[in-house]
Amino acid sequence: MRRLALLVLAGWAAAVAGAPAPAAPPASTPVRFEDSMAQRTLACTSCHGKEGRAGPDGYYPRIAGKPEGYLYNQLLNFRDGRRHYGLMTMLLDPLSDEYLLDIARHFARQDVPYPQPAASTAPADVLQRGRQLAQQGDRERRLPACASCHGATLTGVAPNVPGLLGLPRDYLNAQLGAWRTGQRRAHAPDCMADIARRLAPDDVLAVTAWLAAEPVVTPKPPKPTRRKPARKAAATADDPPVLRCGTAYVVPAPK
Repeated sequence: MRRLALLVLAGWAAAVAGAPAPAAPPASTPVRFEDSMAQRTLACTSCHGKEGRAGPDGYYPRIAGKPEGYLYNQLLNFRDGRRHYGLMTMLLDPLSDEYLLDIARHFARQDVPYPQPAASTAPADVLQRGRQLAQQGDRERRLPACASCHGATLTGVAPNVPGLLGLPRDYLNAQLGAWRTGQRRAHAPDCMADIARRLAPDDVLAVTAWLAAEPVVTPKPPKPTRRKPARKAAATADDPPVLRCGTAYVVPAPK
């Protein structure tokens, strides 16, 4: 209908100008629809990048290779109001739990390369503070190490805890801010919100600077080694008492 309207308009304009009307273009070959999750999730990759590798703007994060339980629970959180981003909510609102799980499993299986991070411009003392918070925490302020929940290599813990490496600094800052202000929530007791509120602004800038500059792929001989999600978290000796955290939905086993 739109093509017909454009042709009519073009013909009318040509007639007014005294020129012959353009010929109708040949009919195009119908686009073949591929009935696959890769085809169905093109709406996801338009923001999150090809195969979910991350958007180019530093805000839309990588979702490829994330633990499927984490992806599934975040899709539920967006749909059910624990995370707030209108576009995501509108996309997910009509989808069932089962379909969201299919999406999560699709992206969890994407084993695609990580780019090397850009070198940080933060001062050395800021990066050192960030490394301390990420790997050791701060007992005096009752801040656990990021590694105590997100894995010793900070690349996540299967099936429900995400990695913190390979994410842009802007995204990390935005998420910690969302936890602090209640724009992002988890099941009660919300330990991540508690941690984010204990972090001083300078601590937030320090830990995100260090995390964003830390590579996922380490150049160890004889060949580079990619850090993988851990099977369980490893608490450090400097951790404060373990915080109580709400339980996310258990991911159903594949049928």
